[in-house]
Amino acid sequence: QVQLVESGGGLVQAGGSLRVSCAASGRTFGRFAMGWFRQAPGKEREFVAAISWSGAPTYYADSVKGRFTISRDNAKNTAYLQMNSLKPEDTAVYYCAASSRGVATPNVYEYAYRGQGTQVTVSS
Repeated sequence: QVQLVESGGGLVQAGGSLRVSCAASGRTFGRFAMGWFRQAPGKEREFVAAISWSGAPTYYADSVKGRFTISRDNAKNTAYLQMNSLKPEDTAVYYCAASSRGVATPNVYEYAYRGQGTQVTVSS
């Protein structure tokens, strides 16, 4: 069992940066692939980024490639999403998720565990 808690969301102006974190409980965090997803009002949940248990490989949605960076610190049981050059269309609730598969995947159905989410709002 893995429990995930996101933090670090907030309000930022377009062009700004924000880092969201995902703290995981359990001693097996280092075996899980971690993913970030987001859901904007009235839209379906979409994949943002994923990272394998070892830190590589990583995957990004085309919409965030070059602006967002996913990382993890297995010693701290924490995954991160650094978001730069934010745009209003990045506004959403951001969720982290864990997959026992271990290898990064953009497929939301591979992730059995999910946090409650953290709101990110980008003003224009």
